[in-house]
Amino acid sequence: MATPTVESGIRGFRGELLRPGDPSYDDARRVFNGMVDRSPALIARCTGTDDVVAAVGHARDTGLPLAVHGGGHGVVGHAVCDGGLMLDLRPMNRVQVQVSDRSVRAEGGATWGQFDAATQEHGLAVTGGRVSSTGVGGLALGSGSGWLERTLGYTCDSLIGAQVVTAAGQVLEVGPEQEPDLFWALRGGGGNFGVVTRFDFRASPMGPVLLGGMVMHPHEAAVDVVRHYRDFMAQAPDEVNGAAAFISAPPEPFVPEPVRGRPVLGLVVVYAGDVAQGQEVLRPLLDHGSPIVTMVQPMPYTAIQQMLDLACPRGMRNWWTADFLRELPDDGIEAIAERTGRVPSPMTQVILAPGGGALARVPREATAFDLRDAPWNIHFLSMWPDPADDERNIAWTRELAASVKPYAAAGAYLNFLGDEGADRVRAAFGPDKYDRLVALKDRYDPDNLFCLNQNIAPSGRPPGPRAGS
Repeated sequence: MATPTVESGIRGFRGELLRPGDPSYDDARRVFNGMVDRSPALIARCTGTDDVVAAVGHARDTGLPLAVHGGGHGVVGHAVCDGGLMLDLRPMNRVQVQVSDRSVRAEGGATWGQFDAATQEHGLAVTGGRVSSTGVGGLALGSGSGWLERTLGYTCDSLIGAQVVTAAGQVLEVGPEQEPDLFWALRGGGGNFGVVTRFDFRASPMGPVLLGGMVMHPHEAAVDVVRHYRDFMAQAPDEVNGAAAFISAPPEPFVPEPVRGRPVLGLVVVYAGDVAQGQEVLRPLLDHGSPIVTMVQPMPYTAIQQMLDLACPRGMRNWWTADFLRELPDDGIEAIAERTGRVPSPMTQVILAPGGGALARVPREATAFDLRDAPWNIHFLSMWPDPADDERNIAWTRELAASVKPYAAAGAYLNFLGDEGADRVRAAFGPDKYDRLVALKDRYDPDNLFCLNQNIAPSGRPPGPRAGS
């Protein structure tokens, strides 16, 4: 039997295969981050699990680097590779809701916009991405932060099962009773252990209308407002979700002309409960200070999930990093405010998301994701359009991130990290969990076929691409 090659195609594959020069090739290889421009030798657009098995086998047998594309939102651009095989799950995007037990099955290429539309037809939700084009798979495998996390926990906390294609081409049904160790690893361990072709979630009643929106304050009031927000969130009930966002005011008619395009402080609020009750609970936040704009009102949950879509367009140049903070002292707030007052790009956002609530009540050992008791998760999300501005924006972001390092906890949220090295990935899990994940990597992917991710390398191998690939 002849050795398979890129030119010979993929034996047993029924989906669409794209090569350089094909009409839809360039669009298919694009990812969210415009800084990533890679050209796979072959793009395999999968239509079902059998196609995934065939594509995984092809990459394994040919030694090609393998990238797995779900939503393509990861800032490092692991969804696409140079000279290898890009396994494209986007045609596999069905979402099925079983109302009787509130279970939801989502294929590996579904986005949160598709997931939310399907579940909200029945008044159900799972903590999902803050941008609707985010992939369900990448978010869930990296633990999954979103607007409902203080109420429902991380995305992975609602995961009850999955179907996984391993490096050996096995199709495994995974859950608390079937392959329980692998199920544990999927809940926060990233895409290190196989291609997840189906995610099973237990959804919770939510919506269809919640109280949500943003209160925008002048940047000169940011320190006072964030201090007040910090103290409020320390006692807030689980239903209160949101973030403090150092942003630039959009050039929109509802924003007073003098502050359009200038740094401001936005408080995003989402009350996951009764609207009238939420108006009373949130009153101390909504009445504090002298806001420029108040846009908090009852709105569909699906609209809340799309609030940031226009502010996070596909194709911008992105450079991210993140930290969990063990404290948020006045000095830390002042450091953030001072530097965001001279932000180089009006598209850049610095998000302070509060912890607590349901996040902290899941036992630490229940999931691969480790750090559950940190009071704050800070995301430095720098965006700009012009390659000529790369150095200036990256240097500014690094300076800002360094200014809060004295308050950082050990560990970080994987989905917000850039390409920051093996030590950063190891620290995200802590030594005990990382060792357990390495043992599972040895079992399910000993040759590190699934290495284009925040990589957990098998024993005796460095993180990153396989030798010879």
